[in-house]
Amino acid sequence: MRILIQRVRRASVSVRNELVSRIGAGMLILVGIADEDTVEDIEWLVRKCAGLRIYDAAKEVNNPMIARIREADPALYEEMTKVGRRNIAMLTIAPTGTTSLMSQTTSGIEPVFRTVYKRRRKINPSDVDTHVDYEDETGEKFQEYNVYHHNFVKWLEASGYDTSKLATISDAELNEWVAASPYHGATANDIDWVAKVKMQGAIQKWVDHSISVTVNLPNNVSEALVADVYRTAWECGCKGVTVYRDGCRDGVLLEKNSKSRKKCEEHPGEVQKRPKSIPADIVRFKNGTEDWIAFVGLQGGRPYEVFTGKIEEDAMFIPPKIKKGFIIKVREADGTKRYDFQYTDRYGYTNTIGGISRLFNEEFWNYAKLISGVLRHGMPIEKTVSLIESLHLDSESINTWKTGVCRALKQYIVDGTKSKGKCPSCGQENMAYQNGCLTCMSCGYSKCG
Repeated sequence: MRILIQRVRRASVSVRNELVSRIGAGMLILVGIADEDTVEDIEWLVRKCAGLRIYDAAKEVNNPMIARIREADPALYEEMTKVGRRNIAMLTIAPTGTTSLMSQTTSGIEPVFRTVYKRRRKINPSDVDTHVDYEDETGEKFQEYNVYHHNFVKWLEASGYDTSKLATISDAELNEWVAASPYHGATANDIDWVAKVKMQGAIQKWVDHSISVTVNLPNNVSEALVADVYRTAWECGCKGVTVYRDGCRDGVLLEKNSKSRKKCEEHPGEVQKRPKSIPADIVRFKNGTEDWIAFVGLQGGRPYEVFTGKIEEDAMFIPPKIKKGFIIKVREADGTKRYDFQYTDRYGYTNTIGGISRLFNEEFWNYAKLISGVLRHGMPIEKTVSLIESLHLDSESINTWKTGVCRALKQYIVDGTKSKGKCPSCGQENMAYQNGCLTCMSCGYSKCG
């Protein structure tokens, strides 16, 4: 059961164009009843409606905002005390940063985000007159360009700078212009962040709705400062606060000099950009009675991606003695991508097998993509193996394949890596990987036999 209560100036009910009932100013109650509703539900809602205080003017007699209304328009205040008010809020503030950019006007008390920053625009295959500045791990290409705050541009023009150079200006010269401007050291990234939250709290008591304010923190900010920001927001009575740490997500808005930013120590699992070609090992294994092959792409000596499938000699013949090669990402003219495997034979000739993904079963291929995603985000190999082993898949065939993938990855686990669990032979909790096999360091038991 649902009830909607609405204050109205007038209302009426008609059935088949025949007036059944009507009222003047008063309360309109819309009731929705379902088959499963009980008499107890109805009685509870009746009592709820009967005791509902829609508006109590006495409770707001000391509200500063109501006091301003009473002073500015006594007649309006008098009417409000009699019939209440419909809106749940008296004052709200639109997102100041967004609206100021759209309207090309001041952002009020909200500081300028940056005088200049870079944006990325995705390049579509049909686009012309573009150049690639960035390519993500999925192969999507982006063009980067500078965006300048409109008031910064106005200041440049008023100060005699040649703004026609902004499209091609070097970073060094641009930094000199920014340093000379009144915005230097006064953007959202430079101010006292805790003090900014206190200012928000001082304004919040005059605003019914939450205020859209973002606290922009540098990449190397400490957890203690983030906690201080949130705590201060709560103590000051802010109804909401947003904290953004520079570089915490790979988006289209980034710091002007972001290309030189080092990988954040707090987040070692960030995906590195995939080179066009990476070295790869070949691992062969049995899936039931079938011969299967795995291409394990490597980055920094550790598994980065996995391609697996059944060996079909007529479509993908690789001499059994070939153990290494390269996986090459190729971008087609229409924007699609494929992965080729390239190796050198015993005669020194380079051989390429094009589009290895098309040669594999789609179900196995999709599972391999998920495993590759886990590897690319830096999960330790032993934990990745444990995760794969814990999967409960539908068929015996794919479970056998799962075992083969684990076997292929286990060889990359560093010897001596500890594992939880007791030795089935001696009962000691002293299991560690040796040559890809879990081995008891106390009694020598190995799960590989």
